[in-house]
Amino acid sequence: MPLSPLEHDRRYGELDQVIRAYAGQSADDKPDAAGQALTAYLRHTWHTRPWALAVAERQVREYAENPPGRLRQRLGEFYAIPDVGLPEGEVQEWLHTVGAHIRRSIEKGEVPPPAVPVTHWEWHARFPELGQFLGGWFSQDMPDEFEDHDAAVADYRTSTDPQLVARLVGELHEFLALTLDESDCALAVADLGMEVDPPAPYAPSGWLAHLADRLAQPSAAYRPSPRAGQE
Repeated sequence: MPLSPLEHDRRYGELDQVIRAYAGQSADDKPDAAGQALTAYLRHTWHTRPWALAVAERQVREYAENPPGRLRQRLGEFYAIPDVGLPEGEVQEWLHTVGAHIRRSIEKGEVPPPAVPVTHWEWHARFPELGQFLGGWFSQDMPDEFEDHDAAVADYRTSTDPQLVARLVGELHEFLALTLDESDCALAVADLGMEVDPPAPYAPSGWLAHLADRLAQPSAAYRPSPRAGQE
């Protein structure tokens, strides 16, 4: 039978995070250089959950050394590595390379410095509530669901726990501190799930700054809604 969520996380939880970091990226790690996806994973994890790196190294190494055999595959008791763009015969060697980079990063204290996110995974890992807000309230369906941008913001505010609203305010300030130019800012908010233009006359960064000020003000009573449950 398939693994239970608890057993899955015990065996493969951090391995899954490593693999997710490769979404839309190439598995181009070489023995002498980590690729862009792995560097993004290391950067974010060092600065948020450094203890998880040792777990990642162990789970990646164990999976590479003991890939699931036919019985475990038939029973569904294994983690299926998503397609990372490599031939099946090269995945095991690639995992050994990834594990070696993580181990070297830990043992030598090689911490990638803070930087602007460079992958889809890193944007969402660093700005989870901003991604939830933009993807949940400002998708392409937003004009059909709300009268305008202000109505969407008001719905988010009244249907979202105030602690999460406060988290969003903090993430907005952190995002603005990246000081992206407007074209890069537009690409970043699109990567975070925004599928409509900001309201006139705002450019993306100006609208986000306006939102940070607006959401930091006292609000009406919080009323949970099904949309807020999409966290």
